[in-house]
Amino acid sequence: MSKANSSTDTGARTEETETGARPEETETGARTEESAAEREQERVDHAAGERLSTAPREERPETESESGAGVPAMGVVGWIRWFWRQLTSMRVALILLFLLSLGAIPGSLIPQTSVDDLKVQNFKDQHTTLSPIYEKFQLFDVYSSVWFSAIYILLFVSLIGCIVPRTGQFVGQLRSRPPGAPKRLNRLPAYTTWRTEAEPEQVHEAALGVLGKRRFRAHTAGDAVAAEKGYLREAGNLIFHIALIVMLVAFAAGQLFKSEGGKLVVEGDGFANTLTQYDDFKSGSLYDSDSLAPFSFVLDDFVGTYEESGPQRGTPRTFEARVKYTEGADGPERKGVIRVNEPLVVDGTKVYLIAHGYAPVVTVRDGKGKVVSRNSVPLLPIDNNITSTGAIKVMDGYRDKNGVKTQLGFKAFFVPTFAGHGKGQMFSQFPGAEFPVLALSAYRGSLGVDSGLPQNVYQLDTSKMKEFKNEDGELLKKMLRPGEKLDLSDGEGSITFDGIEEWASFQISQQPGNGWALGGAIAAIAGLAGSLFIQRRRVWVRAVRGPDGVTVVEMAGLGRSESAKLPEELGDLAAALITTAPVAPEKPDEPESPDAPGPSDDATNEAGSRPVHPAEAPAEGAEK
Repeated sequence: MSKANSSTDTGARTEETETGARPEETETGARTEESAAEREQERVDHAAGERLSTAPREERPETESESGAGVPAMGVVGWIRWFWRQLTSMRVALILLFLLSLGAIPGSLIPQTSVDDLKVQNFKDQHTTLSPIYEKFQLFDVYSSVWFSAIYILLFVSLIGCIVPRTGQFVGQLRSRPPGAPKRLNRLPAYTTWRTEAEPEQVHEAALGVLGKRRFRAHTAGDAVAAEKGYLREAGNLIFHIALIVMLVAFAAGQLFKSEGGKLVVEGDGFANTLTQYDDFKSGSLYDSDSLAPFSFVLDDFVGTYEESGPQRGTPRTFEARVKYTEGADGPERKGVIRVNEPLVVDGTKVYLIAHGYAPVVTVRDGKGKVVSRNSVPLLPIDNNITSTGAIKVMDGYRDKNGVKTQLGFKAFFVPTFAGHGKGQMFSQFPGAEFPVLALSAYRGSLGVDSGLPQNVYQLDTSKMKEFKNEDGELLKKMLRPGEKLDLSDGEGSITFDGIEEWASFQISQQPGNGWALGGAIAAIAGLAGSLFIQRRRVWVRAVRGPDGVTVVEMAGLGRSESAKLPEELGDLAAALITTAPVAPEKPDEPESPDAPGPSDDATNEAGSRPVHPAEAPAEGAEK
């Protein structure tokens, strides 16, 4: 008997299992289906948030491991596509931009051949160990090196490959309408709801008007109004990246087509913009010398003023080069003033004032009193008070007492304001020419200029020269005031210090990409500001008639990124919409029946709380 009962129970359990009639398993299946539906809805909502951006999505290459084989099956084309995705990703673009910034550091700290050959040579002479290493890594020519050019080109390609698809996606988003409302609005970050006696059509029409006044793009999609705003965020991203490309192109064009030269001009002298007139000239690899702008100028006067007293005595106050310039071969003569950081602009070429100093006027005579030379000799400043040094060279026209042609050389040391004998070394006390003194020492022989080798105009090579001697058999030297002269020994002639003129050094540069670079920098800042401070967001307004005939209004918002302003903005929109669709009055409580749905079934949100009036607490209406 017990055995039969046991068999009966086993069969019942088996039948129960086959039919799935157990209540616990039924509830578990229902919960599983509900969880799957919730996960699917969350996935849809997450996808809706991703569509707010035009950023490229990371795609994993399909591999055989996912199909069960366990070995990647990318192939050559797959690897090329993967490399292209990596190169055009924002992460790699930022890395390349960082590397470009790092690469520019040695170009700022180490002397560059394209800027100053003399400094590079001096650096090599002083650092015999480091120089070969620097040369191997092209650190003396950073901006034209292979590694810097590679980073530059890769960054350029990366930005273009990133911008082109994003631009197409953004244009497509502008042409399309905002998507329809998700099924469950209460799952979005900002949400509010209320009941109103207005018709759903009236609520939709009022919502279109309210959203339109707030510059939302809105339209009716099904039972809801869909709206979107903040497109300038993505536009700012694109403008920023396009501006970076413009800056890169401008810098490249500026380096390839630039020209830059220097010229020292003494008061009364002039300059014509031709290659032979430059003291030094450098240009880009694609520069054409025929593109030099035709103009000329004459330095009429240089004016420099300094602080006369106080702790800032000697501080420069005014540096002005007053010039007369002519544009073109037959253009009218015009007057202009060139100041520090205020260049003269002629036909796209800028003339900068970069330095100034003094040029003593000296006259050299031979033993018969004949004037051999009379000119202004620019001297090189060595301190802030314009203590200057240089050389005076007489290469032609001089004959000694025997009538033999020879050359003269004088080492010159000039101070515009001399402190006086017995008051320390001969250094200037003030940059203005208040008490000028010129110290000279005399030599004769070969200056070495006939060898064909270039030499520094500010230095005197005395290796093939002999000293003029004084009565004591020492080097002939003397300190001269304006109007005084130094008589050479044995009646060989004299040199007279006639006065002082000033010189100015100018940099004449032509760099066509500067305007584009400035425009790109301004656009990049504006685009970056827009991408940082503008939030792209979507708003949906759904109005449907409930079972009791009262319209239920739901409003929800979704932003590209989380922001505390989104619930506030949604509350303001709801408050404006309530003026047209006011909150319906609460009905008196009725006794609940077992079969009738309670008010919590229709009048509460999914969390079980009653709807919140957005005008009362807009911030609290945001549910996550």
